[in-house]
Amino acid sequence: EVQLVESGGGLVQAGGSLRLSCAASGFTFDDYAIGWFRQAPGKEREGLSCISSSTGSTYYTDSVKGRFTMSSDNAKNTVYLQMNSLKPEDTAVYYCAADGDYSGTYCPSSVYDYWGQGTQVTVSS
Repeated sequence: EVQLVESGGGLVQAGGSLRLSCAASGFTFDDYAIGWFRQAPGKEREGLSCISSSTGSTYYTDSVKGRFTMSSDNAKNTVYLQMNSLKPEDTAVYYCAADGDYSGTYCPSSVYDYWGQGTQVTVSS
């Protein structure tokens, strides 16, 4: 059974940093696409950063490029999202997700099958 458990969210002031973790189980890390997404109230879920299962490359959406860094520790089956220079508009519930079939290089949330429960990130101004 695929399970994803996020942690590390919280309240931070604008300009601050947070590191999110996603502990994964039930699948082989290298065989799955895995990514970070977020959803703010009243907005659609947005793909932030994803690691391609076919190339191993990491994609970042423009709104977080240069501020967020996704990394993985395959030995621990854990992925991380280091978030720096946080802005109030980064406030959202953050999710990690995985999919065994998608081999593309982008972050389309509609194709990801497995999702964590989410962790709240709130950035105060």
